Amino acid sequence: MYYSLAMASEGFLQPKCAKWRLCCGLRWQVLIFLPYFSQIVSGQIRYSILEEMKTGSFIGNVAQDLGLDLKRLRVGRARIVSGESIQYTELQTDKGILVVSERIDREQLCGDVTPCSFSFEIILENPIELHRVTVEILDVNDHAPLFKNNHSTFEISESVALGSRFVLESAEDPDVGVNGLQDYVFTPNDHFVLKQHSNADGSKYAEMVLQKPLDREEHPRLSLKLIAVDGGNPQRSGTVNIDISVLDANDNAPVFNQSVYRATVMENALKGTYITTVNASDADSFSNGLLTYSFSNLKGNLADLFDIDRTTGKISVAGQIDFEKDKKYEIRVEAKDQGGLTDIGKVVIEIVDINDNAPVINVMSFSSPVSEDAPPGTTIAVINVKDADSERNGQVSCSVDKTLPFQIKSSLTNYYNLITDSGFDREKMAEYNITITATDSGSPPLSSIRTIHLRISDVNDNAPLFRQSSYSAYVTENNSPGMSIFTVSARDSDWNQNARVSYLLEDTQISGTPVSTYISINSETGVLHAVRSFDYEQIKQLTLVVKAQDGGSPPLSSNVTVTIFIQDQNDNAPQVLYPVQTSSSLVAEMVPRSADVGYLVTKVVAVDVDSGQNAWLSYKLQKATDRALFEVGLQNGEIRTIRQVTDKDAVKQRLTVVVEDNGQPSRSATVNVNVAVADSFPEVLSEFTDFTHDKDYNDNLTFYLVLALAVVSFLFITCLVVIISVKIYRWRQSRVLYHSNLPVIPYYPPRYADTLGTGTLQHVYNYEVCRTTDSRKSDCKFVRPCSQNVLIMDPSSTGTMQRMQSEQNILDEPDSPIEQKPPNADWRFTQGQRPGPSGAGGPPEMTMGTGPWPNPPTEAEQLQALMAAANVSEATATLGPGTMGLSTRYSPQFTLQHVPDYRQNVYIPGSTATLTSNPQQQQQQMLMQQQMAAQQQALQAQPAEASAQPEPPKAAQTPASKKKSTKKEKK
Repeated sequence: MYYSLAMASEGFLQPKCAKWRLCCGLRWQVLIFLPYFSQIVSGQIRYSILEEMKTGSFIGNVAQDLGLDLKRLRVGRARIVSGESIQYTELQTDKGILVVSERIDREQLCGDVTPCSFSFEIILENPIELHRVTVEILDVNDHAPLFKNNHSTFEISESVALGSRFVLESAEDPDVGVNGLQDYVFTPNDHFVLKQHSNADGSKYAEMVLQKPLDREEHPRLSLKLIAVDGGNPQRSGTVNIDISVLDANDNAPVFNQSVYRATVMENALKGTYITTVNASDADSFSNGLLTYSFSNLKGNLADLFDIDRTTGKISVAGQIDFEKDKKYEIRVEAKDQGGLTDIGKVVIEIVDINDNAPVINVMSFSSPVSEDAPPGTTIAVINVKDADSERNGQVSCSVDKTLPFQIKSSLTNYYNLITDSGFDREKMAEYNITITATDSGSPPLSSIRTIHLRISDVNDNAPLFRQSSYSAYVTENNSPGMSIFTVSARDSDWNQNARVSYLLEDTQISGTPVSTYISINSETGVLHAVRSFDYEQIKQLTLVVKAQDGGSPPLSSNVTVTIFIQDQNDNAPQVLYPVQTSSSLVAEMVPRSADVGYLVTKVVAVDVDSGQNAWLSYKLQKATDRALFEVGLQNGEIRTIRQVTDKDAVKQRLTVVVEDNGQPSRSATVNVNVAVADSFPEVLSEFTDFTHDKDYNDNLTFYLVLALAVVSFLFITCLVVIISVKIYRWRQSRVLYHSNLPVIPYYPPRYADTLGTGTLQHVYNYEVCRTTDSRKSDCKFVRPCSQNVLIMDPSSTGTMQRMQSEQNILDEPDSPIEQKPPNADWRFTQGQRPGPSGAGGPPEMTMGTGPWPNPPTEAEQLQALMAAANVSEATATLGPGTMGLSTRYSPQFTLQHVPDYRQNVYIPGSTATLTSNPQQQQQQMLMQQQMAAQQQALQAQPAEASAQPEPPKAAQTPASKKKSTKKEKK
């Protein structure tokens, strides 16, 4: 077997030959053509094999011959594409070889055409490669020569001349070449010899030529055999029996007027269409001159295609003529007379092609979908177009719609590549219906179309887009956390995962706080939720940036600004700035009795932290001691008199003003305004002392009741523990004194004044109890009232609390206790804080360090002294700053000349204590002390009356107390 390889590279042909030897001794030819086309690698291989090979027989190593590796065949999905209905070969991609898949009969495939071959294409993808393979089928001697009839009869006149020729029936051998019909062999005889002739197509036929006259009387019948043999190995043959009947003399044979007749006929001509007429003549007369015409030795299906009139020799169409099957027919026509003499003529019929076949479009390879970023020139499909017509009728051109971004370019013969002409944009056109039109050059031209559907795959080349450049949303303050506020939406024109939009908040800050602490967003729906409840008074708007990001790789995103405006709610009540309400001090506005109508008393100042109409405030007078005296401005809160102030009007006026906003529902606040209708400050002081103890019962009483109960319980338990501890301590001390036989000198708490006047008794009384050393075993023996406590201020304004007492003992017993002096009541005042003229000094006893305490106090005495000092501090605390506020802001008529001199005379309301720096007052106090001492001596002189409980003496009246008593008497 011979293997020849021809490579075409860069326009130069380089032949290269190699010799292969196979045991079968067959001849194989492999031809490879590698033309270069745009983006298509192609080649051509030619193999030669014998027909009738078994299925699976090896044809050739395609991978080796094309220079491809096995992996490329598998990855490229190599396959055979053939237009034939029968697939004779199979490509084994795992081995890269080509094998027989169906039995191949050369005679069935090609008939008598030589050489016999068929072609197909091998297509690979990624990238697309196209290779044409031609397989030539070599003939084997598998058919013997065959005569159509096993018996042939001749009637020959005895008078036939020597040299007369008699055409014998031809044998047919489907094989070709040396395997075809090679020779005829005639059985030996005396009368006839065999002569062989060849037709133009190479076929052979035989004639028997008379070489010895016949003698009917000697041999009326002759039997001969004609053997047809081929040149195959082993040789095959066919035989036909020839019977010759010798007739009486007919010595003239028919003769055709021309040796060859030529005619043409259109393919697809109708049945009965006239083709031509043959004509022969016979010199004999009568019956020996009558001729009949017939076809001689018709091959195949020619008898079905043509018909001849036996009398006239007219040849016409009898069947369907197809140019694509046969382009020319050669027919032998026999003219025979009645005596059996014949002549042979030839008729050549050429078929004229008409354009009766439209092109056939086959899609060999098609890539769909195609990425939208595919560059121009990308091969989309490989198309094969065939037209069975010939010449111009078979010349085909392909085209596509020019409005589409595609082109068709020819590659191999009858092969076209569909390539891209420009870039794609899936968002504009996601798919294409590409109509390929194939048109031949016939007249009229025929065309066919083939539509392929191409889908464009998406590339993430579009970022999500919001419908607006910015968004505004509104939410009412005091919203519930988690409430949906607003929804942002972005659209991505990409597809599938590339168009899946997720939302997130950009990491921004609002007043130094991350925005995520205020707002959250649903990543899928874009719904904004409030993380917390908003307060309009703290923050009025939120500006955040929402990012929309698609799911592509890499992802694309876009941002939008969302401004959330907080809307105000009426959630804040008005706040009163003036007058200030405190529990420890009293603010009163003073109105002189000479005030006219419209006199500006004060102005209630209030604010509301809400905004808009929620902050519009209105003022109303809710309660008043005398509604006919005052009014409140609805808009400005000014309190003015609506009539003339008279002497009958009470000094102490209390107004309750309601400040209400304009919200829905509205909120309000109340404020109490204390107004003093007086011309002098002492009068105001005496009337407004009790204001400090007023309670605002509009507050939450439950809270204060619970708090008071808890405090009382705690104090009760504490006092109980202290009392028990003191009892135990005293019991232990008494036991010590009892065993020591020493006189007992008890110490009693110092007498002090309850300056607040809020205790159980309106005035404070001190009692002295005198007992014997054995009185621990009995009850109280004697009780007498003690003298009143008076706070005396010496001329130097360093007065101390002293108690006037007699120097005499209460009892005449020698061991009766001596009453000690109480501690200095003014000990907690510094020199600058004590009332009186500035620069006053203390008494000599304070300077020298000597005081009213003769002996160091015990622990119990110190505890009792501290308790007394605490009560005194409560009394003096009422004199601190803020106790009495006199406002002259809206009372220009009130001047400093109306204010009394506090250093001259200060009273403690509700108390018997008096702070004074007036020498006359000191003299009055000394006189009162002397009277008290006389009363004490008188009481000591009447021991019998001591058992009765005397009525406590009344405390010295202050001007305020005198005024109260006067009012009570008036009532």
